[in-house]
Amino acid sequence: MRKGMFYGLLFTAPAILGFAVFTLGPMIASLVLSLTDYNVFKEQTSFIGLDHYIRLFSGGDELFYQSLGATFYFVVLRVPAVIILSFAIALLLNLNVKGRAIFRTIIYLPSIVPAVASAMIWMWLLNPDLGLINSLLSRLHLPTSGWLYSEESVIPSVVLTTLWGIGSTVIIFLAGLSGIPRQYYEAIEVDGGGWLHRLRHVTIPMVTPTIFFNTIMTIIGSFQVFNEAYILTQGGPNNKSLFYVFYLWRTGFRDADMGYASALAWILFVIILFFTFIVFRTSKSWVYYEGGERS
Repeated sequence: MRKGMFYGLLFTAPAILGFAVFTLGPMIASLVLSLTDYNVFKEQTSFIGLDHYIRLFSGGDELFYQSLGATFYFVVLRVPAVIILSFAIALLLNLNVKGRAIFRTIIYLPSIVPAVASAMIWMWLLNPDLGLINSLLSRLHLPTSGWLYSEESVIPSVVLTTLWGIGSTVIIFLAGLSGIPRQYYEAIEVDGGGWLHRLRHVTIPMVTPTIFFNTIMTIIGSFQVFNEAYILTQGGPNNKSLFYVFYLWRTGFRDADMGYASALAWILFVIILFFTFIVFRTSKSWVYYEGGERS
């Protein structure tokens, strides 16, 4: 037993050390920094307790609430869009049609395109004057949009650009769909059920663990949106797309106010932890595990 434990600890040591050095250590350091006025360009650092947190929650920083509102708006739009669209595409790609492997490859390819390259393509597509999308809308005599350059449409436009890279989520859904036993579908067919019955009574219940996993990961990823704000909008126009992580990065690395940025980071950590906990708690009522075990 002791020998087994020794080898277990020996083989897991690299992962444990990596977590301690590169994750736990920086987290503790940022927590300490959030209680100080640490600024890269200041010679002295003082302990200020909860002053950063009091400033944030007392309304002393309007951009804090601006960034929170933009991020929540983005999450509310993106999470259902990613889950529903990914699931629908996975259902189509799971059909036994000729060239299925090619279609799956095409769907996944955008996921491996560098974020900067994708952003440059979308900047051209969504350009209100020279972009392809507005040109097509004009030819069809449909109303055009300011897309990334309009306060009203900037966040839906950013959500649209992120849907480009849902290939990995689709692949996970495909893995969940491939694990559904065929005899369940055969039982529905024997009872005279059609495609909709198979979807409602077999596919969706059996794939709820995958929906649960993808929902958690999509929520976490959506709260941490950064590349799009950094490359596409720079938080504009008029701070309408000032996403939380972009504001955090700007505070820490442009303004060099590391103490305040650390406080922002810990608030984001608590927000993500809260919503993850909520999803875990509600999963008991809608996630089905074969064998009767619930999460």
